[in-house]
Amino acid sequence: MSLNRRNLLKFGAISVAAAATMAGCNKEAVPTKVSNSSAASASAVLGKHKVVVIGGGFGGLSVAKGLRKKDKSLDVLVIEKNETFMSCPYSNALLGKLDGVDFGTLIHDYAQPVEEHGYGMLHAEVTNIDRAAKQVHTTKGVVEYEILVLSPGIAYDYENQFKSWDAEKIKHIKRVAPGALISGKEHVILERNLSDMEDGDVIITIPEGKFRCPPAPFERASMIATYMEKEEIEGKVIILNPSAKMAKGPAFKESWEELHGDRIEHMDYCKITDVDPIAKTVTYLDESDDDAVVSKTIKYEVLNLIPNNKANPVVEMSGVKTTTSFGKVVMNGCSFQTKTDPDIYAVGDVVGHAIPPSGQTATWAAKQCVEEIFNRLEGKSYTLPVKTSTAKSANICYSIVGDKPKEAIFVTHDFTWNGKVIKSKGHVPKAPSGKFRSAPNAKATSDWYNGIMRDLFA
Repeated sequence: MSLNRRNLLKFGAISVAAAATMAGCNKEAVPTKVSNSSAASASAVLGKHKVVVIGGGFGGLSVAKGLRKKDKSLDVLVIEKNETFMSCPYSNALLGKLDGVDFGTLIHDYAQPVEEHGYGMLHAEVTNIDRAAKQVHTTKGVVEYEILVLSPGIAYDYENQFKSWDAEKIKHIKRVAPGALISGKEHVILERNLSDMEDGDVIITIPEGKFRCPPAPFERASMIATYMEKEEIEGKVIILNPSAKMAKGPAFKESWEELHGDRIEHMDYCKITDVDPIAKTVTYLDESDDDAVVSKTIKYEVLNLIPNNKANPVVEMSGVKTTTSFGKVVMNGCSFQTKTDPDIYAVGDVVGHAIPPSGQTATWAAKQCVEEIFNRLEGKSYTLPVKTSTAKSANICYSIVGDKPKEAIFVTHDFTWNGKVIKSKGHVPKAPSGKFRSAPNAKATSDWYNGIMRDLFA
């Protein structure tokens, strides 16, 4: 085994990773209790703004930038609890140890876009939303708004998925087997676990229902397998999927077979029921045989437990109507205005439209939301044009599947609307070679990522 290189990997990114951890880069917004010493400041009114955006991710930053680009005098405030931004898209490339990718590739400073575009930013955690008073309560004070945009992202639903787990076990699992679908320290932990591992299997669990970026766990399997092969680590990447659904399934399976052999094992209808983080075992129900559901236990060296997803608690705080167990916001027709409250809009993971949750989709939705809000402020109406009721390739999602040569697959989604809801239809194209993967797709992956980062931060 390449022990020298692996030791270097363990220490090479410590300064950046530590910075991310200390900055608290974890976008899972669980309301923080305000201590008595800070209660007075938390109740103070900090000011009133024309537009307040909750969430400094792809959607929220795109809304703030877009509105300020329309009108430099427009008073826009972003509320974001983290001091720094960390990207989930492209983060799997870090786990694959691709050349030129480190934590510095993923982490960005909010100060740059604030200075460039001129919107305000309050680093605080939202604790309550009072729609009647049009106030957002935070750990640093109360912010009043005329228009509110929700772009808070997701949270994990450990409590409903694992009803027998107490709070201490959930905290322990978060520390040792992070989901890494929420930006920040989870990625630091998972990367460290992989860098520290010797021989053994890596288990990735797939959530049930709607979850952020459906191809992400399968791309992660590709990148972890790539890393294990580079480091000559013996073992498999085992994917426990509670269904047979798999985003970009034929493309991933073709790539796995041809690039990784039997290194990656995808197991359908395997529903995880428990984890023993001390013994390093996962227990699951094998439901692949309709006549006999069997409980099985397997051992792991590294576990990436991706829990079921739900809308960030900020959505529930707002009191807007939602559907499904995930908590998708009910939209006002083909709009990003909520049906419940005309002064509240939503973009990103939480929207109720039938469009895929991704960084690209959040950016597209944000641009439509900007048009709606700006026209409203100008006293005009705005709706998506019926005559051009299709947005071609509104979402393009790349997944890297191998290295040396670096290759990727991708899916495109056309968005359509009919006055009631925005829908999408996906297509996974093949390269000229007849394969799904190609080196040009990999270049397009990094070009897309660098481009969207420039758009948000330059």
